[in-house]
Amino acid sequence: MDISRRGRRAAAGALTVVLTITLSACSSDSPGSGGSGDGAGGTYQIWDPYPQFDDSSAWVKLLTSCGAGAGVTVRRTGYDTSDLTNKALLAAQQDNSPDVLIVDNPVISTLAEAGALAAAGDTGLDTSAMLPNLLSAGQVGGRAYGVPIGANTLALYYNKKVLAAAEVDPATITDWAGLTAALGKVKAAGKKGITFSAIGTEEGSFQFLPWFWGSGAQLTQLDSPQAVSALTLWTDWLEQGYAPNSVINNTQTTSWQEFATGDYAFAENGTWQLANAAKAGFEYGIIPVPARAGGTAPAPTGGEFVSIPVQSETGRYATAAKIVACLTGSENLLATDTTLSYVAPTAAVQQQQVAQNPALQVWVDAVKAAKGRTGDNLGTRYPKISEPLWTAVQAALSGSKSPGDALTAAQATAASATK
Repeated sequence: MDISRRGRRAAAGALTVVLTITLSACSSDSPGSGGSGDGAGGTYQIWDPYPQFDDSSAWVKLLTSCGAGAGVTVRRTGYDTSDLTNKALLAAQQDNSPDVLIVDNPVISTLAEAGALAAAGDTGLDTSAMLPNLLSAGQVGGRAYGVPIGANTLALYYNKKVLAAAEVDPATITDWAGLTAALGKVKAAGKKGITFSAIGTEEGSFQFLPWFWGSGAQLTQLDSPQAVSALTLWTDWLEQGYAPNSVINNTQTTSWQEFATGDYAFAENGTWQLANAAKAGFEYGIIPVPARAGGTAPAPTGGEFVSIPVQSETGRYATAAKIVACLTGSENLLATDTTLSYVAPTAAVQQQQVAQNPALQVWVDAVKAAKGRTGDNLGTRYPKISEPLWTAVQAALSGSKSPGDALTAAQATAASATK
């Protein structure tokens, strides 16, 4: 969910899905699948959301190698996420889809329900090694439409010097009460408490969800008492000066920039900030987002799925499945997920990641507790729920409505939109 790169894909951009696209939106040079019709040899198209990687990158070299291993030549095109979603839907309409498609996990349900993706069971994709909570983000009606290539999620970074000055032991922060008490001590010591992103976009919902789910709330009932308690927590932090008013407009990038000043005790952010944290100029640590009553709160998963689009020439599926198996197999996942700053989607490779870098253990634990935003059979209903949710967060934090009234309005809007 790195907003400078993955954040545009996994948060705000990925869920602004265009469900209706006219043929006039097609560019004349839009690539199609091409290659031999019998599935043996030829050229296979791969579309991915990593335009930052050129042909000399380890990622593209891996794609080429996986194609060669399957006996074909790979032609790869990288797109920005929102552009990729639109092109994938249009290509499906024109029976011109790529052979392998890598997309942000919330987009899977949109493409599957549009008939653009083939189910894993129909193409021979093996999903058995994938962690169920990560695989669920790519399931519709109980069927998987791809496999996760990796995952990221949210946790709390903390500034060791600020907490030490406030005499706060981060190990004691295991629930909301403990965190709020710590913020009070930090403010009393003359420092700033916590920064996060509550902007009126999918990023705002993404960052609120750990607190929402950590209260025990469900996305099918936005105005439950549990949900109100989560929004009240954030609202109280602003009122008490534990969080800045800037969170209302903060993206995940600007929130991180506030933390990087060294004045804040905590920042809610993701694995994609690890490189920036190492350059921040102060010692930091990471703890999971705590649930209301203790333990790790379920945070939303970011990350992409590798899927196989529907093809009229179904003989191509077997070779496409070989390419996908190569990309997501244990022999390649460790290097790939290190490159993408992801936690691996399998327990075996997660263990390898922690062995190489013990600091990743907190992220592995967070991913194990994470949930897909489109899970719980929400599918394409999720964006129609998320927007009222972030609207409610904005209303409560700005003071225009109480948390209860804001969420009551959100539930009415979501219920009407998802009938």
